Amino acid sequence: MSFKKKWVFLLVLVLSLGLLLAACSGGDNEESSEGGDSSEGNSEESGEETLAADQTFDINIKTEPPSLHPGTASDSTSGIVLDQIFEGLMRINQDGMPEEAMAESVEISDDKKTYTFKIREDANWSNGDPVTAQDFEYAWKWVLNPDNADTDYAYQLYPIKGAQEAKEEGASLDDVGITVEDDKTLVVELEQPTPYFLDLTAFYTYYPVNHNVVDGNDEWAQDASDNYVTNGPFTLESWAHKDQIVLNKFSDYWDSETVKLETVNMYMVDDANTSLEMYNSGELDWVGDPSSPLPLASIPALKQEGNLNISDLAGVYYYAFNTEESPFDNVNIRKAFASAINRQGIVESITQRQEQPAMALVPPSIWEENKEGYFKDNDPEKAKEYLQAGLDELGLDKLPKISLSYNTDEGHAAIAQAVQDMWRENLGVEVELNNEEWNVYLDSMGSGNFQVGRMGWLADFNDAINFLEIFQSVGGNNYTNWENEEYASLLEESRTLTGDERKEVLREAEQIFMDDMPIAPVYFYTNTWLNKDYVKNIEISGLGSVQLKWGYLVEE
Repeated sequence: MSFKKKWVFLLVLVLSLGLLLAACSGGDNEESSEGGDSSEGNSEESGEETLAADQTFDINIKTEPPSLHPGTASDSTSGIVLDQIFEGLMRINQDGMPEEAMAESVEISDDKKTYTFKIREDANWSNGDPVTAQDFEYAWKWVLNPDNADTDYAYQLYPIKGAQEAKEEGASLDDVGITVEDDKTLVVELEQPTPYFLDLTAFYTYYPVNHNVVDGNDEWAQDASDNYVTNGPFTLESWAHKDQIVLNKFSDYWDSETVKLETVNMYMVDDANTSLEMYNSGELDWVGDPSSPLPLASIPALKQEGNLNISDLAGVYYYAFNTEESPFDNVNIRKAFASAINRQGIVESITQRQEQPAMALVPPSIWEENKEGYFKDNDPEKAKEYLQAGLDELGLDKLPKISLSYNTDEGHAAIAQAVQDMWRENLGVEVELNNEEWNVYLDSMGSGNFQVGRMGWLADFNDAINFLEIFQSVGGNNYTNWENEEYASLLEESRTLTGDERKEVLREAEQIFMDDMPIAPVYFYTNTWLNKDYVKNIEISGLGSVQLKWGYLVEE
């Protein structure tokens, strides 16, 4: 069967099965744009609107969150829950900017290296304890303690003076630039000026934990118990694992008057078609991104009906190469596989959500020039040249069978099947598909038990460094096992610069990355969802997060 016929057959299969695409990140996540038609303002009445008597919001989060511990979470599903029940010093507001949250004020020194946060007197934990500076110090130093494993996002704290040395070299935590002046004053010293630091303090790795409750209790975040103490707009009422999470409004939250939703039901329905049926029957108020995917087969009709919300999302869907595993320890082989993918065909015929083909790492919503990228999409002739060069270097006549892995999901499967055909047609290589459930898949990727594996990354904050620093060193969210000394050095240099100089250095680093091609980028994400007309002011950010704090329901 010709490749063209195979492609048509695959498209028919996709449409008939109603395949879906899940936008998962390896960490979670991460707030510069508002989403779609759901934003209507924050008043109880707007025009003819009247606040509904029942403020119960039903949403599907698709799967069990891998971790509801802010210090170990690193995926988007966990982040969606954590963002509602915890709060950092700052929160990203409806305009995509950091604003005071647990901190009522912040003073920044003239050299931009010292931040003094004053914590609100009315900031409380759900058990009645006051939120203190010690809670932040404890939470951050817990992440930086090298004895605590599974802290993939520890590097988010590295702008803090001495943080990286403590985590990676065993330096004293006492030397980290986190100082408690008094119960309500936290002073943070940075290694160098970091223009996005306030954005970072809104991210869940920077959330505090009640140190009086969790200290010495390693299991505190496993269930909705008396030990699971939170400080955000909502509390964790119940957690039926692999079934449902229920959140309740936190009446003693400092800004509780703003919070209108009383109950949030988060269902864990893995099948996208079932999720859409629940929405159509009134069991869900929201379906689709960022918490769960829509069935791909539904997208054309929803577009036609005018019901579909689509917004830009700073994220990239990609295939990671295990650069320590033959044949992907060879750069020409990696380039061959990257050049042999028809990205435009994938976004037009499979995903259909107005995604942009990706030939770069940093999304064009951050760097507009990356709409073009660093190489040509769908270039089978160039792919064959790279392949022959790689085979010559490896002393091979042909490639052995290759394994392409992805987490269980019909959408990921549809893309993998298409790429399998592209690589077979363009490179003459047999590709075996391997899928695993999300948590198992993350373990396999983290242990290097793969050759090529699907991953996605959604920005945690609106800066290019958030994409580039993933690959600064092996470990954490860098599953490729790729490292480059010059690349790492440029990232370090960028942290001492600002403005155009900083961007120039970061662009140089991305060029090195794309020349080495440890990943094959596929496309840049979009948010795509449906919401009921009575759902108002749910904030969907350009970083893939959802804010329920300002949401409310009106009478139909």
